[in-house]
Amino acid sequence: MSDTSIRSGRPSVRRLPLVAPLRLARPSDMWFKPATSVVVATAVPDLALLAADRLDLVMYTMAGSLCALYGHNLPYARRARAVAGVVFAMAVGLAVSLVTASLTGSTPVLIAVGALLAAAQKTLCDATRIGPPGPVIFTFVTSAALFAPQRLGQVPGHLALTLAAGAVSWLVAVGPAAVRREGPERRAAARALDAAAVYVARPGHRTRHAAAAAVHAAWQTLLAAGRPTPARRALERLVVHAEAALARSAADFAPYDPALLRDWARQTRARGPVPTPPPATGTADELFGIDAERAARRAGGRREARRALLRSLGPGSPLLPIGARALLGCALAGYVSQAAGVGRPYWAIVTAASLYQANVSLSWNRALQRTLGNLLGVLVFAAVLPFSRLSPLALIGCCLFFGFAAEALITRNYWLGSVAVTPMALLVLEFAGTHPAGELIGDRVLDTVIGAAVGLLAAMLVTNRRAAGRLEAALAATDRARAHAVHTLAAPQTTPADLDAARRGLTGSLVELREADDTATGEWWQRALPQEQVLAAEQAGHRTLAATATRRGLIAPAQENGAV
Repeated sequence: MSDTSIRSGRPSVRRLPLVAPLRLARPSDMWFKPATSVVVATAVPDLALLAADRLDLVMYTMAGSLCALYGHNLPYARRARAVAGVVFAMAVGLAVSLVTASLTGSTPVLIAVGALLAAAQKTLCDATRIGPPGPVIFTFVTSAALFAPQRLGQVPGHLALTLAAGAVSWLVAVGPAAVRREGPERRAAARALDAAAVYVARPGHRTRHAAAAAVHAAWQTLLAAGRPTPARRALERLVVHAEAALARSAADFAPYDPALLRDWARQTRARGPVPTPPPATGTADELFGIDAERAARRAGGRREARRALLRSLGPGSPLLPIGARALLGCALAGYVSQAAGVGRPYWAIVTAASLYQANVSLSWNRALQRTLGNLLGVLVFAAVLPFSRLSPLALIGCCLFFGFAAEALITRNYWLGSVAVTPMALLVLEFAGTHPAGELIGDRVLDTVIGAAVGLLAAMLVTNRRAAGRLEAALAATDRARAHAVHTLAAPQTTPADLDAARRGLTGSLVELREADDTATGEWWQRALPQEQVLAAEQAGHRTLAATATRRGLIAPAQENGAV
């Protein structure tokens, strides 16, 4: 692959990785949350349909059940709104597909509508930052519905089933709040402590960025959680402690034992009381700044969020080229699959849609992972198909098992999760009636290869030069955030709230800068990138963060990391 050389702007040759994208990672600290949620949200409507002897309607309830996969990183107050929005968006997309399917049987038209939906879903999911599993679930449901036999009079009833299952998903998503109200906040704080422990143990550019991102995510979660409780207050102090460890120089980590930070993280995840750092750690006794910021968010947070969403979808948005890739890739994949003889080429559309990540390098990784996972998955499907046909309960049990396995494994690596997703997707077709196994497997293999190859080709053809513009904007925003922090430091009447707000603003801008830089450098073709300026901005930004921590009293004045 060739991309733009960072220093000269001239194309340079880059080897495509083959092994690294397939390596297994450690499982997520919350893999069981979406896994158990989707099982419960799917089992309830499936068993109800079994009792009514209408398992042929499972596809419509599953559209609502899969909404239970979203929002698990969000505090419950925000999760309730996010999952409701996901259910609404799922119903709208499904309505478009069902109405289209009832009005036309033209495969080229259905492919075009599927590609348009996939592009819109990708753009909206990226703009709202809904998080995993992203747009692929929406595209899977709407693309499959396009090729399902449908009459216009059936559409309201089928949508009602989706909304009913979506209501079950909403209850499953927010139900744990009655048992452990601060669960998401505790996990976010624990991740910040773990990341700080890694940075203290192995100080470096990457570990510092990972720690800064985890601390920033923890603050965002705590700010979005609602009114403070005693437990949230204790979590805020722990995040301040992680932030103070991040602000210290590599030569002065003595008060921050990585083992102690990890132990606090373990206790924070557990069900017991939130640990309290000893006074000698230097964390502030009271957190004035977060209260002021929380109040400001309550006053105008939703209005500002809507404005940010509109800006992210505007004409100059860096998300639009990714949406264009999805539109072109999904359309081409569907038409090539149709030309190859696949009667319902929705899986080629889904495969292509699943590839589009932040840049071409990551899209290549996903293409490799998706292809391997799907090809192994059809073998698993062939092995379990005889058992699934023993009875309707056996079929439901297999789908629930693979739904759980997909979420349990996908955090290790996407290809491993795809090994479970593929048989589950194929087994769903069995609810409407049995199909020849050879035809199902042959079409799925062909669609996978076509979708991955054509989708990746589209990613290379549609350049995203706006990624460099996003990087330049992030660099300017970081400079402004640092200038504001320096001004705050220099002000004689600076309050702790001012320092805390300036520090969190600068941390957020540094996280965005690193993400923008990583995205731009992974593109197929890009103009020269100001990487030296990015590195200088990051170094200066972290020095300023250390200075704000020193002024705030989080670390001793003698330990300030250089000049502001």
